[in-house]
Amino acid sequence: MNKVFLYNDNIGFCELLDYMGEDLDIVNSARVSFDVSHTKLEERDEKLIKYLYRNKHTSPFEHCTIKFACKVPLSAARQHMRHRTWSYNEVSRRYTDSNLEFYIPKDFRPQAETNRQASIHDGNMINPVVKSIKGGTQDWVTRADEALLSHTRKSVQLYNTFLDSGICREQARMVLPQNMYCNYIATANLLNVLKFIGLRNKPDAQWEIKMLAGQMGKFVEELFPVAWESFNEIIK
Repeated sequence: MNKVFLYNDNIGFCELLDYMGEDLDIVNSARVSFDVSHTKLEERDEKLIKYLYRNKHTSPFEHCTIKFACKVPLSAARQHMRHRTWSYNEVSRRYTDSNLEFYIPKDFRPQAETNRQASIHDGNMINPVVKSIKGGTQDWVTRADEALLSHTRKSVQLYNTFLDSGICREQARMVLPQNMYCNYIATANLLNVLKFIGLRNKPDAQWEIKMLAGQMGKFVEELFPVAWESFNEIIK
């Protein structure tokens, strides 16, 4: 299955579009120094791949590439695009105002007390009351998920009002929130895919991008099993 949904909403996904190479290409890229080429992966070739990765002789891994289609919240997409060795092309809201979709979680992670940039991933999700109005016999409360949905709807309504008023798409998009889904193509060589996974699939990574990195890792494991094993021996 090349397309896998990430967030239990049947919207966000990671899809394997294309790839070039296999574990054998890593071996042959390394052995070209000796003008030697193999047609079949042997046990000693597997050992060579592990030796190369363990000792940071990583250029042979750059001769394999993987292309993904990604659809993740804008906040996660911008983290991905900090990895500047990748090539990216995304849907531009300068050119289209159709197919707006949004990430609306039902529960939220608490802020970590000792890490200013991280959330708590222990499974204890929260959906706190963010607004309360006194009623005659009861209080009328708004929880975080309801507030997010309301905010998103108001943002889209204002966006459409701007467009209907003649404001250009490239400025009207300013009002769209960061939970908007970003749809893009991302391509990188195997080495830099592994670097991305190593950084973004850590326990303290943002959960939304961790799901993306984790699925990319599953694709890499299928395509380059020996390279993947070598990678995991180092990061453990």
